[in-house]
Amino acid sequence: MGRRADLHIHTTFSDGALSPREIIARARELGLATISITDHDHTGAFAEATDYGRATGVEVIPGIELSVTLDAQEIHLLGYFFDPGNPALQEFLSRIRIERRKRAERIVARLNTLDIGLSLEAVIRQAGEGAIGRPHIANALVEENLVGSYQEAFVRFLAGGKPAYEGKYQVPPREAIEIIAGAGGRTFIAHPGNFLEERMLLRLIHDGVDGIEVVHPSHSSERETHYRGIAGEYFLLTSGGSDFHGGRRNDNEAFGRYTVPYDHVEAMRRRLQ
Repeated sequence: MGRRADLHIHTTFSDGALSPREIIARARELGLATISITDHDHTGAFAEATDYGRATGVEVIPGIELSVTLDAQEIHLLGYFFDPGNPALQEFLSRIRIERRKRAERIVARLNTLDIGLSLEAVIRQAGEGAIGRPHIANALVEENLVGSYQEAFVRFLAGGKPAYEGKYQVPPREAIEIIAGAGGRTFIAHPGNFLEERMLLRLIHDGVDGIEVVHPSHSSERETHYRGIAGEYFLLTSGGSDFHGGRRNDNEAFGRYTVPYDHVEAMRRRLQ
C-alpha cells in the first residue's frame, strides 16, 4: 500500500479530543508516515507534535484550518507548510481567536435568554488552551446536563438558524490565502463536497488557492473523482485526510481510513520550490 498521510486532524488546541502527543501515538499505531494537525485558528500543537513525531518516526507538517466567508457562506480552507512562527500569521490568528471568544460570549448570552443556565466559564473549561468554538459550547451543555447529547445541542440551539446561533467573524478568502502564502505555505479548499457550489469553488480557485482536499469522510468515490478532475484541469494540488476530532464526534473509524499516498506530500513540497 505504500506510505500514507492524513493531512486533516484536530487536537485539543481546537475542537479535538486528543492532545498532540496522543494523536502522534495513534498515528504511529495506524502505520501513518505523515500527518498534519490542522487545528482551527491555532498552531499551538505543532511544537509538541513535531518533537514527539520525530522521536517516534511520524513526520508532522505544519497545518491549520481557517474559516472564511464567501457570499455570506462559511467555507473552510486548509493551510500547509507555512512557518508557524510567522509574525503576520500569528497576529492574524490571535485576532481570530479573540473574535471566537466574543462569539462564544454572544452565544452563551442567547442561551441564557432561553433559560439555559450555561456560564462562559464552563465553555472555557472545555476549550482549555484551544480556540473556542461551538463544539466546546455543545460539550459544556452536555457536561452541565442542560442537553442530553452533543447532537441535541446543535439541533436545538447551535446550528445555523437555531435560537442561539451567532455568525462567525468574517474573513475574505483572499485575505486568508495571502496570509498563508506570506508565511511560506499553500492553501487548499477543505471538504468542498460539504455544500460548496461549483461557482464558489471556481471563485476560490480564481482567488489563488493551491489545491483541493479530495479525500474526506464526506466525499463519495464519485466526488473524489470529480474533484480530482477539477484539480487536474486547473493544475492544482490535491490533499486528503480524516478530519478526525474524537470524543463525542464518534469519528474514531475515520482516523487511518481516509488517507492519501505520500506522493501528495512530495508534490506539495515540489510546488513550494
